[in-house]
Amino acid sequence: MNYTFPQKNKNLTFILMAIGVITIIAGFLMNPHRTWSALLINNFYFLAIGLCGTFFVAVNYIAQAGWAVGFKRVPEAMGSYIMFGMLGMILIFLFGHHDLYHWTHAELYDKKNPEYDEIIAGKHGFLNIPFYVVRLIAYFCIWVGFTYWFRQESLKEDIDGGVNHYHKCIKIGAIFIILFGVTSSTSAWDFLMSVDAHWFSTLFGWYTFAGLFVSGLATMCLLILYLKSKGYLENVNENHLHDVGKFMFAFSIFWTYLWFSQFMLIWYANLPEEVTYFKARWDHYRLLFWVNFFINFIFPFLVLMTRDAKRKRQVLVIAGTAILMGHWIDVYLMVMPGTVGLDWNGFNIIEFGVLAGYAGLFLFVVQTSLSKAPTVAKNHPLLPESLAHHI
Repeated sequence: MNYTFPQKNKNLTFILMAIGVITIIAGFLMNPHRTWSALLINNFYFLAIGLCGTFFVAVNYIAQAGWAVGFKRVPEAMGSYIMFGMLGMILIFLFGHHDLYHWTHAELYDKKNPEYDEIIAGKHGFLNIPFYVVRLIAYFCIWVGFTYWFRQESLKEDIDGGVNHYHKCIKIGAIFIILFGVTSSTSAWDFLMSVDAHWFSTLFGWYTFAGLFVSGLATMCLLILYLKSKGYLENVNENHLHDVGKFMFAFSIFWTYLWFSQFMLIWYANLPEEVTYFKARWDHYRLLFWVNFFINFIFPFLVLMTRDAKRKRQVLVIAGTAILMGHWIDVYLMVMPGTVGLDWNGFNIIEFGVLAGYAGLFLFVVQTSLSKAPTVAKNHPLLPESLAHHI
């Protein structure tokens, strides 16, 4: 059965997108610098969630796992947003790089200029505009290309049946995971870490991936619950939800391990070139710093700890919503101190308006994708295993 995109949902997404467009226009008139920062935060956040969808599909193919087959169209639909997210990232860099990335200023590389920066000049081999644009195009081709490839094989499997498409997807997944392992880290350096061009962290790629994955899992969980409430995914039961909840619980802890490791080692060593990153966040964003820790670790840890909690719709909705809010704040803290810095005086209507616009676009793209194919991959060879899943 195909998902029917309700007209009221379309209207809601159009309203949210309209709010986003109006906010962006007004933001550029009032505070262009803050608006570019809001665009980077929200564009990366929703791109990361979409990328999690393709990653989840690939991992399940490689592991030859059958439990998630009953709802695999949900992460496939999430992946359909990647194209829009990458187009947004390219446009943001092309038109907003001077407001977002200090290293793009030419005077930093001229030794005769008083603005010359020896540290940034030493990174010029990697942080230069032509090479950056090449990497952006590479991310676009890899992420969008493999997402489209998975989707086409999945749809062909619905028609042809058999195991040929399944085995082909295992090979595609193996290639994608290797490329994803590299590009997920380098893109985190490019999109977020280079905002603070003096600073670097060997954990940053993994740290960003952990936040990406748990945000995507929370989104996937909420979409599954929504579809079930509308009469779709009838064969998805509390056992499947339990496993999704376990992933959310586990990767919340994994994110915290990386958050603490990155912070504690830098704080303990107290090296000037390392501490500056956290000092900026500690001095001027301290409340958000601790809210980030609480909402992304303490809350999901306590809420999702028990077996019963992972099997209850209301608990999963609360936990999933909190995780999405928390990791938006996490991305916010990665960007704002490096772009707006000490000029920050609390949340701005610009950030929330842009968030509404991106949320509307994401929901529109995902629901449109869901409506174009049956919600269950009926000829997947591991579908019987998913239907019989019990823990």
